[in-house]
Amino acid sequence: MNWRIIGIQVKQNGKSGMISQFEDIYKGKTVLVTGHTGFKGSWLCLWLKELGAKVIGYALLPQTNPNHIDLLNLNITSITGNIKNPDKLDAIFKKYKPEIVFHLAAQPLVRYSYLNPVETFETNVMGTINIFETCRNTKSVKAIINITSDKCYANKEWVWGYREIDPMGGFDPYSASKGCSELVTVSYRNSFFTGNTLLASTRAGNVIGGGDWAEDRIVPDIMKAVNIKEKVLIRNPEATRPWQYVLEPLSGYLLLGQKLLEGKKEFSDAWNFGPKDENNVKVETLVKNFKKHWNKIDYKIKINKNNPHEAGFLKLDWSKALLKMKWMPNWDFNKTIEMTVKWYKEFYENKKIISLYTLNEYIKDAESKNLEWIKK
Repeated sequence: MNWRIIGIQVKQNGKSGMISQFEDIYKGKTVLVTGHTGFKGSWLCLWLKELGAKVIGYALLPQTNPNHIDLLNLNITSITGNIKNPDKLDAIFKKYKPEIVFHLAAQPLVRYSYLNPVETFETNVMGTINIFETCRNTKSVKAIINITSDKCYANKEWVWGYREIDPMGGFDPYSASKGCSELVTVSYRNSFFTGNTLLASTRAGNVIGGGDWAEDRIVPDIMKAVNIKEKVLIRNPEATRPWQYVLEPLSGYLLLGQKLLEGKKEFSDAWNFGPKDENNVKVETLVKNFKKHWNKIDYKIKINKNNPHEAGFLKLDWSKALLKMKWMPNWDFNKTIEMTVKWYKEFYENKKIISLYTLNEYIKDAESKNLEWIKK
């Protein structure tokens, strides 16, 4: 099947080209992204390429067909490998000498973790340790960002957002593994990354957007149901999550990476990149808003009391990123839904890939708001 990639160029001062972002720090830099074949990883690679970076991707083969990374067809170095293989990691780092590492590779699914807890802990904990050890032995690495999850917190299901100083925890194996990964990050930062290499970790909300077909995620479930003209089954309609477009946390990761590459040690810490309060809505509310933008979407609620436990309420406090990094979200809830639906409608109805278009729309909106990472 032939797909067309649709994009636009942002103009600055009447000249064609990308607006200056992140002080142009990624231009010419060698950036290694683990988990680049995943949903967030593929979007991050697209943005880094637009910023002029030399991107090295290291991950397992894509887990779905279709998948975003293959559809983008980016001109990057893509290497198939497992983060549980330290010898291969060492060889890759020695060959390409990355300057910054974005670590996204993980077993990312809650329900899967109940079925495969050992694999989940091996990948999310020991895999992270392997990355840190490889970075520790690679002189070129100046910055490392470990991307974990908002589910790393000991979730009390209270109404206020979790702060970076709140305890780690996790009811299910996935959440616990991400809490462990955060503890490992603190240990390695305190023990080994105190000099020329800076290490930070990040927690984001529930990211949505175009190009996601993973199992057991609400947006892919909706879109796959539309494609086969069926109702999507909603198993946890009352669960409340901090929904945000995938580019939101990526702007935070890239801004944080800029600070680390500049050698600013005060940013070698843990950071939340969450949405505004209005984006904390129930699953059923999310689906109803999707339906407003695409009348082909329909759903029915099917609650199975035998389903494994999933948190009912989760919220992030991102005031630290606002105060210390001047980072804030760009798109509101309605724009998040609109742009997510637009991506899939163009894909399924018009055979178009509008990821580059979406990125540039996001950048233009950030420019209009004078966000910190945009320079005019």
